[in-house]
Order: sequence, then C-alpha cells, then structure tokens
Amino acid sequence: MISFTFLSILLYFVLMLAIGFYAMRTSTSDNSEYLLGGRNVSPKVTALSAGASDMSGWMLMGLPGAAFINGLDSVWLALGLLIGAYVNYILVAPRLRVYTEVADDSLTIPEFFSKRFSLNNSSVRIIASLVIILFFTLYTSSGLVAGGKLFESGFDLGYETGVLITVSVVILYTVLGGFLAVSLTDFVQGCIMFIALAMVPLFAMGQLDNLSGITSLITSDFVTEVASKDALGWLGVLSLMTWGLGYFGQPHIIVRFMAINSHKDVKTAKNIGMSWMTVTIIGAVLTGIVGLHYTQQYNVAIDDPETIFVLLSQILFHPLIAGWLLAAILAAIMSTVSSQLLVSSSSLVEDCYRIFIHKEASDKELLFASRLCVVLVAAVATGVAFNSDSGVLDIVSSAWAGFGAAFGPVVLFALLWKRMTNQGAIAGVLAGAITVIFWKHAPVLANGDALGSVFYELLPGFIVSSIAIYAVSLMTDEPNEKTLSQFDKTQSIINE
Repeated sequence: MISFTFLSILLYFVLMLAIGFYAMRTSTSDNSEYLLGGRNVSPKVTALSAGASDMSGWMLMGLPGAAFINGLDSVWLALGLLIGAYVNYILVAPRLRVYTEVADDSLTIPEFFSKRFSLNNSSVRIIASLVIILFFTLYTSSGLVAGGKLFESGFDLGYETGVLITVSVVILYTVLGGFLAVSLTDFVQGCIMFIALAMVPLFAMGQLDNLSGITSLITSDFVTEVASKDALGWLGVLSLMTWGLGYFGQPHIIVRFMAINSHKDVKTAKNIGMSWMTVTIIGAVLTGIVGLHYTQQYNVAIDDPETIFVLLSQILFHPLIAGWLLAAILAAIMSTVSSQLLVSSSSLVEDCYRIFIHKEASDKELLFASRLCVVLVAAVATGVAFNSDSGVLDIVSSAWAGFGAAFGPVVLFALLWKRMTNQGAIAGVLAGAITVIFWKHAPVLANGDALGSVFYELLPGFIVSSIAIYAVSLMTDEPNEKTLSQFDKTQSIINE
C-alpha cells in the first residue's frame, strides 16, 4: 500500500525538481530575475501562485481541522478571507505593480517602503526587513510542521523525518530556480489543490447515510447558529472575519503582484484567483464538517483533527490516488514555504547584505548570497518546526497577524495617501508589530490569559498601526517633490 502512495509522492517530487531546473536555465541570470522573475509572469500563474502560496498547509490541515472541531464557525473565517483577498486585488495589486517599478524598480517590500519616500536606505527599510525575517521564520516553520504531520500520519515515518524531507525538496527547487521556479511550481500545486479539495469532500459525502438529511442538518445548524448569537457571539464572528485584513500586508502574496506582466493583467488574475480560492476554501471547510459526520457514522478514531484530510484520502481512495491526494498537501505546504524562503532571502540580501556588508556587490555575488540565505532561513525554521506540539493554524495565525498589522496599513497608506511620511511608515510598522505581540502574549486578563484569547490580535494591531501612521505623518514634514511626483505618476498610469 505504501509503495503505491510513495510512487505518487516521488513523481510529484521529480516534477517539482524538473521545474526548478527549467527555471534555473530560463530566469536566473541576475538577482532581479531570481527574486521577481523579471516582472514577466502571466496572470494565470500570478493568480494561482498567489493563492497557493497564501493557503499553505493550513488550507488542507489547519482549516479542515478547525471545521472538524468548531463546525460552521469556520465559515466566518473563510468569508473574511474571501473578502480580504478580493479587496487586495482591487486596491493593492495594480497600484503596487506600477508603484514598485516607478519607485526606482524596487525588488522587495522593505525597499519599496524606503524608495516610496525617495530614500535608498531609510530606517523603515531596515525595520521592515527585520520584521520579515522574524515573522517569516515562524511562518515557514508552520509549513514544515504540516509536512512533518503529513509524513507521520500518512506514511508512518517519524515527525522529524517528515520535516526534513519537506524542507529538502523545497530548498532544492527554490535555490535552483528562484522566483520563476516558485511561481511555476505554485501554479502546478494550485491545480492539484483545486482538484483534491473538490474530490475528497464529495467522495466522503457519497459514503454517508441519509445525505440529504445531513445537508439539511448542516443548513439548519447554520441558521440556528446565526439566530442564536448574542453580542459576545458576534464579537467572535468579527474576530474570525478580521483575518481578511491580513492580506494587505503579506509579503509572500503581494510580491506576486509586483512580478505580473502588467497592471492591466490584474483583472484577469483576480477572476482566476478568486474563482480558485472560492472552490478550495469551501472544499476545505466541507472536508472538516463532512469528515466529522463520516468518523461518527463509521466509528473511526482520529487523534489529530488537523489530519482529517489525510484520513479520508487513505480510507476512500486507492493507494495510488491517495498518494496523489497527499501530494496536494505537500503542494500546499511547499508552495508557501518556498515563497516565504525566497522573500526572507530577498530581505536578507537586498535590504541587509547590500546595505551593510557590500554595497557594490556584483550580480553574481548577490545571486549566490540569495541562494545561501534560502538555505540559512530554512535551517532556522526547521529547528523551530521540530517542536511537534505546535498547531499549524496557531502558528499561522500569529505570523498572519504580525504581517497584517505591521505591513498592511503601511502598504495601503503608501498606495492611497500622498501625505504619508517616512516617519509615519516607521511608526506604523513598529506600532502594528508591538501591538500584535502584546495582544497575543501579555497576561493582562484576570485569569492570566492574554487579550488574544478573547479577540484575534490582527484588528487591534491594524487599528493602532493606522492611527500611528496618520498622526505621525501629520506631525512631520510633507514628503519632498520627487516623492509626490512618483505618487502622481503612479496614479496617472493606473487611471489610463
């Protein structure tokens, strides 16, 4: 049985490495191509790459696990994510694509934050790069945790072995082919995830007795849940829906918009991306809910709810197909891990190495440094991931809130408000990050819990960051003429 499953996984690994070699020969002549694919990525690849790198292992493990435990409460999280992703395509994607090129061809988000104010090496660039390195190390580890759990539950391998296999393959194709390899593998991985998240819940539903009765029960449960919520219950709904705010500040997602062929292709990417996301996120929630009914009907034991997709794949399908479905989890994991490794590497090289160590580094040296940093960040994240008690969704929620609050308001103000200043941006990044950390960890409640146990830390961090940006910008000198000119030029191009 395992040999068939492993065959599917091995074929998947071979495909990912083949794409890495192709990208290495096609788009790694300099660091610009390595980090952004030469800004020549098609809308369909951009859309599925953004979606696959966004959803990660939590889409096939964390979210189904949450739906398995909490039922239809997970719908609110899914709805918040859909709204956030849609608004991100409308407000951020086209403007960021144009503005990063107008602002002296910025290759990273921290570099854009600096060059938005006509500065090469401002404090906001350094601070933003440190935030990226800190939170992405944590975020990357969540994907490796998911990989370890997959190999442990699906193949009876040790958790640490699963982590090492996952990170090894990702390092290989990312080091080889850079952004193009990551984007193309994301496209393939997105297609695999789409089919898998449609197949598993549908086949599981087909095995249930009285399917129409269960469907009616789910519908009535949702109606009852909505009708019975009091003010505290709706506060919980708001807490879940605020996940959508995180999209504006996720470097591994919005960097995709910087690399698309043209801002005019964003509309096509949006249509493809939102269609993909709607189907996959509904499939993930249904996997958890239907999985609960399936395990109850057939009296199937499950130790970890986050492995419900793995369990259903193994029970319902032939081992060869089950291996392909498990490859969908690997696809989700690897697409995000590779994106995060590349963004972390770009910050280390472009925003740290190039500024503090070797300002006149050659393209060849920068390319080597980028590849080396991919390995270094992966090594640290692997060490964090060896704590197998970590929950995938818990780790993702912390990193998602950190980026959303620290970068989201700065990105929006940078693209939409001409008056924002460098000092305002610095205040926003620091205020958002500090608020999230305090809200998540400070034991300020009477029972010793943190405020994050009551309400998700993203919205408070987002609000505090926005206030800091606005207030500090008004208290400091207006941006210089070059900065204002860049802003006007961007708006003119967008409005053409």
